[in-house]
Amino acid sequence: MTLHLPVPGGTTRPYEPRTEPLSLTPGAPFTSRVVFSAAHVVADPYADVTPDSPAAVDWDATLAFRRHLWSHGLGVAEAMDTAQRGMGLDWAAAAELIRRSAAEAKAVGGRIACGVGTDQLSATEIGYPYSVAEVRAAYEEQLAVCEESGARAILMASRALCAVAKGPEDFSEVYGHLLRQSAEPVILHWLGPMFDPALEGYWGSTDLDAATRTFLDVIAAHPDKVDGIKVSLLDAQREIDLRRKLPDGVRCYTGDDFHYPELIEGDDQGFSHALLGIFDPLGPLAAEAVRRLDTGDATAFRALLDPTVELSRHLFQTPTRYYKTGVVLLAWLAGHQSHFTMVGGLQSARSLPHLARAYELADGLGLFPDPALAESRMKDLLSVYGVAR
Repeated sequence: MTLHLPVPGGTTRPYEPRTEPLSLTPGAPFTSRVVFSAAHVVADPYADVTPDSPAAVDWDATLAFRRHLWSHGLGVAEAMDTAQRGMGLDWAAAAELIRRSAAEAKAVGGRIACGVGTDQLSATEIGYPYSVAEVRAAYEEQLAVCEESGARAILMASRALCAVAKGPEDFSEVYGHLLRQSAEPVILHWLGPMFDPALEGYWGSTDLDAATRTFLDVIAAHPDKVDGIKVSLLDAQREIDLRRKLPDGVRCYTGDDFHYPELIEGDDQGFSHALLGIFDPLGPLAAEAVRRLDTGDATAFRALLDPTVELSRHLFQTPTRYYKTGVVLLAWLAGHQSHFTMVGGLQSARSLPHLARAYELADGLGLFPDPALAESRMKDLLSVYGVAR
């Protein structure tokens, strides 16, 4: 049946939904790349909350989605920005998410790494009234929760540290302290301001070359404590240059949701592993693609993954930080959750034409296990917005 999808300008155009999904089956973990999907959280739609309330999470549906990712061989990057850290998911809920997901990972044998930050330190009307020592202590509190759960830690970028640091030396001091005390090697996450404007000037400079030098100096001083780095700057060449400068044994996990196929494939001087938000909706397809790399078939890898870039660029278009809305829409349409509700009310963060285009692109890729269900739910969403069937 034809759907009439809204487009910018107040009109609609016809779209014929796909009738058959792409055939993708679960499989074993990968051998050529380490691949994490940064997973979203499922809100509790029956909770009586406001955007300012503590997060209300549907734990059963949230953990079921993680089991779905693990079944396809993907690792789960937990409590990251895709899970709405700092955009609806407060630290109390994030700590519970880390504990529950780590226990579930242990039960099913899944790979997991969890975000460690400082979001228990809230901004006030005058900004972040904290010392560098208080920021460091906040990191330590979260690192302890992560390590006690048995998960690998991902040291996330801190809004509070970015606000209170006087220069590169404060970043070096805080990260050096955390790396020295970490029980196991960690992943360092450099999240660019396109994902969070409050992180402008991270590593002590708005000059990316100077910031990169500080970042590399921190790694060089503690190479045995750094499993890898996740780079989310949406600059493919900068990531390539950076990964070529890493010490032996330190992985580069691409966080570039615009250029991931070529970065994961790599070149004759190396490649990136992956820790990506787009691998939430693309999980099974991405897993199938990486298995082609495992056999040495880079052409088949690209043939599967290159067509997904248009969807990813659409979901991550400016303002990039609202990509989570499209991710959760696709999870609902795919049947991974029973509703399109997000913590913090973030389901309202994208326009109907944006959501309609996300549906069209995902449907065209065959991402929906039940295309008829996706079509029916998209019709329901359109009717809520007053689009005639």
